[in-house]
Amino acid sequence: MSKKYIFSVQSLAEPLRLDAFLTKQDIFKSRSQVQNLIKKQQVFVNGSISKSSFIVKNDDEISVELSEDFSVIIEPENIPLNIVYEDEDILVINKPKNMLTHPTNKETTGTLVNALLYKYGYEGLSDINGVMRPGIVHRLDRNTSGLLMVAKNNKAHEFLTEQIKTKRAKRQYLAVVQGILEPETGIVNEPIGRNPSKPEKMAVIENGKPSVTHYKVLEYFNGYTFIELTLETGRTHQIRVHMNHIGHPIVNDSLYNKMPFKVKTTEQVLQAYKLKFAAMKNNDIIELEIKPDNDIEKVLHFLRSNKQ
Repeated sequence: MSKKYIFSVQSLAEPLRLDAFLTKQDIFKSRSQVQNLIKKQQVFVNGSISKSSFIVKNDDEISVELSEDFSVIIEPENIPLNIVYEDEDILVINKPKNMLTHPTNKETTGTLVNALLYKYGYEGLSDINGVMRPGIVHRLDRNTSGLLMVAKNNKAHEFLTEQIKTKRAKRQYLAVVQGILEPETGIVNEPIGRNPSKPEKMAVIENGKPSVTHYKVLEYFNGYTFIELTLETGRTHQIRVHMNHIGHPIVNDSLYNKMPFKVKTTEQVLQAYKLKFAAMKNNDIIELEIKPDNDIEKVLHFLRSNKQ
């Protein structure tokens, strides 16, 4: 018995070879595995068998037929969801720290997707991003808490993706960074890509993807700054990389800041606290804001108590 997985190609930044595109999907472990499936004629593009070298473009539909035991099974899990907003098309979840947004080949339990599948099932979530990321429009790092949009259907997914692309959707964060950040407002406009010497990290590199972060100072302390950040793009680790690049890494970010803070937290002191987007049904503007999380409150209390 076999399963069929369908990938609707949307928001592709540039054309990709078929094998390269499928390798990026979480259900596959390597390009050679993908190429083997293509060679066995188990991959179809727009209904036709294609070669590995086929160039995939937006609006293509790719279907892959796999044996029942091929992919990792993502099990629904009864994990509580902190739902901040919900309508018939869109969800906004307040994701806690120490939770992956979606499963990987190495980690398939305890993620936000496992929780979403328990409440909504595959049929109640968009499938544009594949079986490992149903409903997921954008992501937050494991130890970044806060507001995250989820699409209940493909039309909503495309609607939200377009808002992010055109900057109609606004995502804002709170963070405490090392040092006195000046001037009080600024823009970091530096390309981000995979760190060539340390693949677990991202970095500002010459041939990286365009990445823009806006910041505004909220409060100064003795050697630290509390800031608000607004994303113009959404690269992996973008805020963490940009702040480190300008010499103001986020407090307790062990990947990009090797100087531990006096107060222990669940990794980086960073939260997606404000979100603005248009509802799909009536185009009404939805504005959401949550209170600073426990880590931010704890660090701010310490800094304010020791302010000179």
